[in-house]
Formats: sequence, C-alpha cells, structure tokens
Amino acid sequence: MGSRDLILTTARKVIEVEIEGLHAVKEKLGPSFVEAVELILSARGRVVVTGIGKSGLIGRKIVATLSSTGTPAFFLHPAEALHGDLGMVVGQDVLLAISNSGETEEVNKLLPTLKHRGVKIIAFTGQPGSTLAKEAHVVVDVGVPREACPLGVAPTASTTAVLAVGDALAMTLAKLRDIKLEDFRRNHPGGSLGERLRVQVQEIMLTGEALPLVERGQPMEEVLKEMDRKRLGCVLVLEKGRLVGILTDGDLRRALLRYGDLRGLSVEVIMTRHPKVIRPERLAAEALELMEKNLITVLPVVNGEQEVIGILHLHDILGKGQFKFTGV
Repeated sequence: MGSRDLILTTARKVIEVEIEGLHAVKEKLGPSFVEAVELILSARGRVVVTGIGKSGLIGRKIVATLSSTGTPAFFLHPAEALHGDLGMVVGQDVLLAISNSGETEEVNKLLPTLKHRGVKIIAFTGQPGSTLAKEAHVVVDVGVPREACPLGVAPTASTTAVLAVGDALAMTLAKLRDIKLEDFRRNHPGGSLGERLRVQVQEIMLTGEALPLVERGQPMEEVLKEMDRKRLGCVLVLEKGRLVGILTDGDLRRALLRYGDLRGLSVEVIMTRHPKVIRPERLAAEALELMEKNLITVLPVVNGEQEVIGILHLHDILGKGQFKFTGV
C-alpha cells in the first residue's frame, strides 16, 4: 500500500470508528437524557460544567453552545474550584460533570460539597458503575465501544460522543425553550455579549487589597498563605515594584511532583517567568482572546513600567456584574 493510500485508509478508519461510537451513544439515549433535560429546565440557576483534560476542553465547547442558545452556563475548572472558585456555585445551579472513566479525582472531590449545597448533579460518563455515576442524580451513559486511537489510549471517539450528546442537550433545551433567531443573536458574541466585551479591562479588573502580591525571594510558606488569602489560584511576583513572574496552582502541582517538599524554597524557583499581561486600556474582548489562546484563567494588568495595577480573572469577564449571561 502506497503512502497516500495509507494516509486515506487510516483517516477513514478513524472516522468510521467515531461514527460507530456515535451510533452506540445514540442507541443508549433514553430516560436518563430526558431526566437531564427536565432537571435543567426546572432549575432556577445555571448549568455549571466541569471536567479536566480533554473532557474539560469538550466541556468548554458545551458551555459555549448552551450559553448562545438560551441556557445560562459557565465552565468551572475542578482544580480552580478547590481553591476558591467553588464559591461561584449556588444551590439553584445544576452541575454537569464530564469524565469518561468516572474516576477523575479532581472532579469527584467537588461532589460532596456541592451536594450538601443542594446542587443537582448530571454525569456524562462512559462508566455507569463509577464513583461519579454513584454520586450523580442523573447519569447519561456516553460510553463508546472503542477509541479511534491506534493505541486505544488517546480520547477520540469518546470525546466526539460527549460533544455530540452535549450538542443534543443544548439543542433540545433550545427547542423546548422556543428560542428564536433574535434570542440567539442577543446571546451570540456578535450581539449583546460582543457589546459587553467592549468594556475596558480597567473597568472590571481587581485592584488594591484583592491583588495577590509577593516579593521575589519570599519563602513558599508565606507565598502559599497569600495565595490562600486572595483565593485567585495564583500570586504575582514582584521585584522592585515590577512584575517578574506568576505562580499558579498548576506551577505548584508541577513543583510538588519535581521537588516533593517545597519548604525551604523561594518563590522564584518555581514561578513562571515573563507571564502574559495586558494593559488597562485594552478591551475585555482582547483579554478573553488572550486567555483562551494561552489556556489561562488569570491575567495581570500592568502599566508601561511593568508595574502591577490590577488582575483580571476569567470569571470577571464571564460570570460577574454586567458580564453575566443574559436570560438568568
């Protein structure tokens, strides 16, 4: 077989396996999917979608589709949730948790607290007997017979299936809510959200005592205290008043794997140098684009001298004040 034939044969085989997975999920749709739709329709709050890795990326797309078609939704990163963002979820919300295995530790750690608040939980999982499924109020089985990956390990058919069921959920809700074209335009980035994103960063950034600031050379014990106090999942590292780095929850996890014990280390050993920044006069839309492009949730705001004058969190754009989704 020539190389061109091999390329096309491999590509077609991948698509065939993914179609097979979609057929399997389609046949399994039943009462649990109906329950999920009815639960969201009856909820007075929003749909909070969570997942990590590939499931998290699919979850973000589901959030975008739900929001633009009349169902208020936002994405909650499970690691960020464990460091303060869990406070954004209230008892009237519905959690849509995505995990193919149903054993994602970061996701499952959220469930007891949310259930205690009265939050109803919908699980999208390929393992109906998993921990996630046992904790959920509604379980939608999105399991597929096999992955399209030749090694059988990279999520391919399984993520496609979740994406399709997410689209089915959003479109079913839109139909039952009788969403019209003008409603879609109001929720679409070219409509009212686009208008809201024309606000300047300086109008929505956090300032003053809300800023998580530490000095280069500070020991990690003090740095962790500041991170915990400010509850933004990060600290900004200064030297002579200028920003020289950022330390995030992700940096901490990587450092723990590398060093084991962080005691005795100073912040510059594990911080990320030259972090992405934005100027205060830039638009919120530009900040959002920068965050999405770099897969980050916090953005330091600096002046021309690289001095920190604010910090912007993704939820300041998508989840607070005049930036909350319409229809709530």
